[in-house]
Amino acid sequence: VASTPVTQSKFTINQRFGFLSDMIVMLANGDQPSVVVTGPGGLGKSHTVTTTLKKAGLKDMSILDDYEIGANVPKNAFVVIKGYSTPKGLYRTLYENRNSIIVFDDCDSVLKDTVSLNLLKGALDSYSKRIISWRADIKDEDLPTSFEFKGRVIFISNLASSNIDQAIITRSMAVDLSMTNKQKIERMQHLLTSGEFMPEFDKTIKADAMSLIERLQDSVKELSLRTLIQVTKIRQGAGKNWANLAEYTICG
Repeated sequence: VASTPVTQSKFTINQRFGFLSDMIVMLANGDQPSVVVTGPGGLGKSHTVTTTLKKAGLKDMSILDDYEIGANVPKNAFVVIKGYSTPKGLYRTLYENRNSIIVFDDCDSVLKDTVSLNLLKGALDSYSKRIISWRADIKDEDLPTSFEFKGRVIFISNLASSNIDQAIITRSMAVDLSMTNKQKIERMQHLLTSGEFMPEFDKTIKADAMSLIERLQDSVKELSLRTLIQVTKIRQGAGKNWANLAEYTICG
């Protein structure tokens, strides 16, 4: 399967991840209404976003089933929304979290629907007052036909930035984390040296796994952190034949 060409940048992949953290801090502080993050899955986009929000003092409300909606959602909180959403579902999500931060993670369905796109554009705008409206009939008595959105939005997509409506990109701070195989290896190596990745495994075990992936990078079916996790576990538990087993597992 042909991969999407990676746009060249003068900045390294680790610098771009650093820019992402800076953008999220700006958003958490209220200095930026929206951030769009694009690039391949499995290399730490979502983890970087949520970790940075927590370090900024925001509480993750998405793990709670019974949090109060509407105006009672704390301003210093964020919620992660994943998967498919209808336009009506998106409108409800924006309303119920109108004072907090919404992280749309892998919700590319809203980018393919005209109504959803228009709702999202309203939420992403940098105007001092952002009014979002639903002009169709609303049978849900708890939903108004329009409301002021005072929250902030982070949109994380596995699509390339060139495949996203440019009206979404231009309304936000945007960072493109598309990577070549070489850059993916560079990113993995950086995470290994940080000490935060799989801390329960010995450094030598992780280094052996990384060396094998680097050698086989052009043959690996999916080059991502999931691959590194898988090979590290094989290196830990498969005995002397671990390298052959790992190669078979990740390359076929």
